[in-house]
Order: sequence, then structure tokens, then C-alpha cells
Amino acid sequence: MTEDSPGDGRGDGPGGGARRERPAGDWRELNRENWDDRVRVHAASAFYDLPGFRAGASTLRPFERAELGEVAGRRLLHLQCHMGQDTLSWARLGAEVTGLDFSAPAIAQARALARDTGLADRSRFVVGDVYEAQDALPGESFDIVYTGLGALVWLPELPRWARIVAGLLAPGGVLYLAEFHPLSDLLGEDGRSVEVDYFAEEPRREDYPHTYTDGPPLEKTRHVEFPHSLGEVVTSLARAGLRIEFLHEHPETLFPRYPVLRRTPEGTYVFPPGHPRVPLMFSLRAAKPAAG
Repeated sequence: MTEDSPGDGRGDGPGGGARRERPAGDWRELNRENWDDRVRVHAASAFYDLPGFRAGASTLRPFERAELGEVAGRRLLHLQCHMGQDTLSWARLGAEVTGLDFSAPAIAQARALARDTGLADRSRFVVGDVYEAQDALPGESFDIVYTGLGALVWLPELPRWARIVAGLLAPGGVLYLAEFHPLSDLLGEDGRSVEVDYFAEEPRREDYPHTYTDGPPLEKTRHVEFPHSLGEVVTSLARAGLRIEFLHEHPETLFPRYPVLRRTPEGTYVFPPGHPRVPLMFSLRAAKPAAG
């Protein structure tokens, strides 16, 4: 698969959907090194709790299981699967799963986790970049393509991503996406004031010594993130030929991103009563037309 040009997305202006992308030249290698380094920290962290997962815990959110529905016997591809916990959680529900990630250490950890949990017979993990997924999985198609929380910010070109997703889906198959809402990136630490431009297009180059979990500092601290509006996500998928079945916005998130957030009995975090709210996560389901 050849690289699309940075300007491949047809621009509609701010917030209009598939805007012109400007990838940072070395973004892929910086991000791969950063994520390779994160694996050693994440695997030992309380945040990921691999012992608990081995004992039978699921990492899927209740709304994900409800919105995607029955997966038993269906072929599911998880793009950007990291260490495979979400992937294997779908396998525990009966799906035949494939996880793909560009980090070889993450895939090694996922394969070990599959063996440890007795799920190796219904799971497969492949090292590969999202933009080269069709080369990594030649001629294959899936009933479900799943992308989980925190994935899209690492991709510079959503129109290209959407076309790849459409190409990997079997006729009648569905994309199910659960993500952090882009509005949640705009607020300051008080959870009330807007401090970031929603329509910013420039990649964010970061140099930060820690990952988002507990654990020791990273050695590879630099990475590049790419902001995307909600309109860009939806428009990219629609232009790839997928039909949007729903877009749900959720008032909770997975961690206390702002000090004002309060933990619920279910273990998520929400704004307290009386505090102005913005959506913190969203979920989307899009279908590929059936053959004929």
C-alpha cells in the first residue's frame, strides 16, 4: 500500500469534516518508540491490572457491549489494540478476534496474555501499522472492525483511515468506535474554562516523561498527536461509503481528568450535580452496505 499525500483529505474548512492534514515528518517512528517504551510500564501498572484480567475481568465499558450487541461467532478486528485486553474481552464474549498494533512489544504482551487466559485458540495478534493493515491482512475481511478509546489522536489522516476500515469490512459489516470526546481536550484543569482551540489543525509535539498510568518514567518521551473534530470523524466515514447508524455522546469518562470530576459507583467519572457538563466520551456505529 502506498502512502497517500498529506493533502488527500478534501478540506471543508474548520469543523467541516475531512480537512487537509499536515503530518509531522517523523511522527510514526517517534510514536512507535514511545509506545514500545510504554509497554513495560503499562504491563506492570495497577491501571491495566493484568493479574485481574487474567483472573477474568473485562476491560469493555458496559455501553460498548450493549451498543455493539452479540459478537459470538463473528470475526472482529481490533485496530490499535495495544496489549490486547479489549481484544480478548471481545473474545471472552465469543468473537473470533484479530488484534493489530504497530508496537511489537505490545503484540508480544498480547500474545502472552492470550495464552495465559486460554484464549489463544480464538485470537490472533499481528504487528502492523493501521495505514498498512490491508497489507498485513491480505485478502481478509471482518464482520466487525473495532477501535477503542484513545486511538484516533495518533492518526494524522482520518479520511485514509476510514477508507481502510471500509476496505477491511465484509459487506454488511460494522465499524464500532468508542473514543474520548474531542471537547474533553478543550477544558483547563478546572473543568470549566475553555483553553484549547477546537479547530486547531497543527500536530501537537509532546515531550513528557510519564505515560497516563502509574509507574516509572519513560525513556522515550517524545510523541506526536493529531487533533480531530467530531465532524471530521463522521464525514470521513460517510465519504468512505459507510452509513452512520448512531453517534452517542456520554457524560462520563474513565479517569479523573479534571479535579472536579467525581467517581460513580460503576467506577467512571462524571461532573458533580450542578456543574456545567460537556460530553467526555462518544461512541459510533457505521455499517458497510450489504452486497447486492
